Amino acid sequence: MRVIPAIDVMGGSVVRLVKGDAQNKVVYSNDPAETAKKLEAAGADMLHVVDLDAAFGTGNNAEAIAKVVSAVKTPVQVAGGIRTPEAAKEALEKAARVVIGTMAYSDSEAVRKLAKKHPGRVVISIDQAGGMVMVKGWKESAGIKVTDAISRFVAMGVEDFLLTSIERDGTLAGPDVQTLAGAVAFSEKAKIIASGGISSLEDVLRVKSVGCAAVILGKAMYDGKVSVERAKAIA
Repeated sequence: MRVIPAIDVMGGSVVRLVKGDAQNKVVYSNDPAETAKKLEAAGADMLHVVDLDAAFGTGNNAEAIAKVVSAVKTPVQVAGGIRTPEAAKEALEKAARVVIGTMAYSDSEAVRKLAKKHPGRVVISIDQAGGMVMVKGWKESAGIKVTDAISRFVAMGVEDFLLTSIERDGTLAGPDVQTLAGAVAFSEKAKIIASGGISSLEDVLRVKSVGCAAVILGKAMYDGKVSVERAKAIA
């Protein structure tokens, strides 16, 4: 299992939100690139960089994210507000992988084309609440169940899925192991990246034990409850 620290960028700073609420944030650094270097030195397998302003439609942090990508040799997957094929292609020119959420559910044909042209570099974001996929900065339902989404995109050649439990994100409440286990068991072709609620090394072990391919570290890492080094030892 890979250990993937998250760098959520808002207003050029590294922040963490609680349940995706822009009004409920903590700023951890004003230098995302420096944060990336520290996480690389700690042994991160990949970095998950999210442009929160782009996700909320309030701007973008393209310059800051470009600096992150150029500052490290560790592969970077970028996410947040990538809602057109052009934006996805632009992201793939810089980063190792692109995470697609909202666009995947409104223009699946674009996803099919991207997955075919860039095998192994497209990750589908499944942000879920109550087993249903949420889009547009977690504000709207896509009207599709988690397992149906996995089935749809596996058929298009996508292998990687970022499964986030919105109700647990940034809360340190523990991962939604039941949903993660169900997703892992649903398809042998789907590699599930666990995100949301990780609060301890025990949580890292729990998501590993149900067969997740990777785990995202966020608030617990920034608050000193979980280190990349110790998570790697378990993973």
